[in-house]
Amino acid sequence: MKTKSFCILGLSFFLLTSCTDRQTKKEIRQHAAAATVQTYINQIKKERDAALASYVEKLPLEQKIAQLFIENLEGNTSFRSYETIGAMTGTKDDRPLIAGGYIFFSYNIADSREQMKSYIKSIRDYCDLYDNIQPYLCVDQEGGWVSRLKKLNSSLPSNESLAQNYDVSAAYQLYQEQAFEMKELGFDMNLAPVVEVCTDDNKDFLDGRSFGDLSQVIAYGLACVNAYENNGIATVLKHFPGNTNTDPHTGLPEITLSEAELKASVESFRQLLQYNPSALLMSHARTSAIDKGVPACLSKVWVTDILRTEYAYEGLIFSDDIFMGALADNGYPPELAAIRAIEAGVDCIMISEKRFAKAGKVLYNRAKEDAAFEAKIDQAVKRIIKYKIEAGLFDEQKIR
Repeated sequence: MKTKSFCILGLSFFLLTSCTDRQTKKEIRQHAAAATVQTYINQIKKERDAALASYVEKLPLEQKIAQLFIENLEGNTSFRSYETIGAMTGTKDDRPLIAGGYIFFSYNIADSREQMKSYIKSIRDYCDLYDNIQPYLCVDQEGGWVSRLKKLNSSLPSNESLAQNYDVSAAYQLYQEQAFEMKELGFDMNLAPVVEVCTDDNKDFLDGRSFGDLSQVIAYGLACVNAYENNGIATVLKHFPGNTNTDPHTGLPEITLSEAELKASVESFRQLLQYNPSALLMSHARTSAIDKGVPACLSKVWVTDILRTEYAYEGLIFSDDIFMGALADNGYPPELAAIRAIEAGVDCIMISEKRFAKAGKVLYNRAKEDAAFEAKIDQAVKRIIKYKIEAGLFDEQKIR
């Protein structure tokens, strides 16, 4: 009996090890195949990155700088540029100066969907006429009282109301419907969602624009991001690293949290950025615990060290409006703010005025005399063009 037991045990061991060997060999083949595919993907990505870098390097400086700005528009019927390239370069170049992106305010929204589509088409046609890189077109369509498209799109509750009255699945459906409607009009970016956690320190300023506590912000914020991004509308998380009850249009918010409290307060951003939303918008807030005295949108620590390095975020980073009183009244006029934003690592400089040549000229002159500064511009423009390729605004074949 002992002999029989030993034989059975030996046979079982042989079969087990044989199957294990066969499985291991299969896995090895699968891993090798996957590694080959990944190597190919990495090589393609490397080639694309090199082609994009080469394209941007060859772009005229004035075109690079124009890509950095997102500005406001005139009217709501027909588009044209009101500035020339010469106004930025100090030359007699009378070609139209066209920004990298445009933001639509309430007075830019037409009275009907057909008129809105016609206005947006006039922008596209104008850029094609002058062989200009197409701009991204964005609007604040958060929901609630911040709904620029309320007379054209279906009703959208505020973030606070939505989190209180809808489950996550229903929220996704509402945002998806908005995405369809925005896309049909011709928009490609929504300056939303606000993903700041609501606290006693910011609730008066946010006024219903927050989803609520951390778990609600993450759950509903992700539903919002996915609903828009899955349907061709870029999202812009805002306002990093937060606000207080001070209105940044009139004064600089001062966040006095300790470093540990501050890091905890931006956890919603850190987690949601892992899902690769297209963009993030900086606030003007100053944080006493990190880079004290410097507005976050002008802070290399917040933009480059934390967002780019610590969070490994690769999407677009927007400044908030550099014409807000919060900056100008505290030693940062628009021209200086534009330089500081680029030095910090910001890609897109938001300017609520309908002109940007004056601020652009400061960047142009600085880049002419500072190669390191121009290199920062190149990095920003590469990210902008990469986004435009993904958004269908720029033909990738042009960089080949």
